Amino acid sequence: MSLLCRDCFHWEKNKSAREHPPKRCPTCNSPRILSHPELGDLTMAHIDCDAFYASVEKRDNPDLRDKPVIIGGGQRGVVSTCCYLARLYGVRSAMPMYKALQACPKAVIVPPNMSKYKEAGHKVRSMMQALTPLVEPLSIDEAFLDLSGTNRLHGHCVAITLAKLIKKIELEVGITASVGLSYNKSMAKIASDLDKPRGFSILGRSNTQEFLKEQPVRLIWGVGKSLEQSLHRDGLRQIKDLLPYSEEELMKKYGVMGNRLYHFIRGEDNRTVTPKSPTKSISNETTFNQDISDFQKLSDILWSLSENVSASLKIKKYAAGTINLKLKTSEFKLISRSRKSFSPTQLAEEIYRTTLPLLKEQCNGQRFRLIGVGGSDLVSGELADPDDFLDPQKEKRKKIEGALDAVRNKLGKESILKGRSYKGPPKKIS
Repeated sequence: MSLLCRDCFHWEKNKSAREHPPKRCPTCNSPRILSHPELGDLTMAHIDCDAFYASVEKRDNPDLRDKPVIIGGGQRGVVSTCCYLARLYGVRSAMPMYKALQACPKAVIVPPNMSKYKEAGHKVRSMMQALTPLVEPLSIDEAFLDLSGTNRLHGHCVAITLAKLIKKIELEVGITASVGLSYNKSMAKIASDLDKPRGFSILGRSNTQEFLKEQPVRLIWGVGKSLEQSLHRDGLRQIKDLLPYSEEELMKKYGVMGNRLYHFIRGEDNRTVTPKSPTKSISNETTFNQDISDFQKLSDILWSLSENVSASLKIKKYAAGTINLKLKTSEFKLISRSRKSFSPTQLAEEIYRTTLPLLKEQCNGQRFRLIGVGGSDLVSGELADPDDFLDPQKEKRKKIEGALDAVRNKLGKESILKGRSYKGPPKKIS
């Protein structure tokens, strides 16, 4: 048995460690003690910042510290995330805002500030990458880390390295994070959710099987609501209910996911940490405060979104081979339409011209609560917008947009607008 204090990093290893670990650290008296037979040997970690957006907002506004906080859009938007206090009232991510406020009327609604969250996320990511090059981000606030072979580099085992990292994140970024430490990715991911916030959970080879069999099937990574419902209809509610079935039987019943089920319920996962996954798409969307059916109003918003996607493509040096339109009706029905570009593009004008007829097809009187634009089938920005002999005006549009970008880069995004963005002079206040 090995023992680690998460506050002072006191360490007792193997034979010198106690069979019955104390409830408090013998050095600093902290109750935050970790003990596990494999604590000094495990090297795969999943780190997940706790209620990340809400934690950043509470960090920057101490008045919010003891209040339920919801990050999201307006009255007609959805919950991006919320703090743990709000979750006690039943508030969840992706919940419509009106339902969240019904569940927690005293919640403080804070609009998302993505630039602030990205800054905090990049600081955390940099701290991870200083420990190992094998960091695989899953989102702005969570990642897998493979710390194999880093013991000699850092002068201690991986568990101590992770405990020090979490303490550094708290001190320097001002937010908290939870750790899952295990022997593969899926078990590390499960472990990180077991004790939030400020958790540090361990799933070793010796205790994984016993732990898993009593867990609900939804714990398996990749089992969403739809698959969970299918499993429940088949009488499979706990992981132990799946264990008697062969891989072939599970694949016959659940397709490719059956293969994952078979291995994950046995704690098997051969996937490696991939430091940087390629960007698959770039998009931008907005949810309205009131449903909109008017084509002209929607097309004005479509142009603004097209400009945002164009700007992101240019910054990230990508060009989109396919342009996508996303709409959500007032009944929450999702409509997705795509069109292949004649050539990969970065231009807002081309994105807008491609999505405008797709939007017009859907504007038949129905009301929409959300609209989004995106680019996929991404290629290098060097391939963007070649000359088109069938469209002699394209080169002119490209030059105009380039000139606009140059002005905006120098003077700011709102310094110059294209005609369809102009809403007229500001109204005088009498």
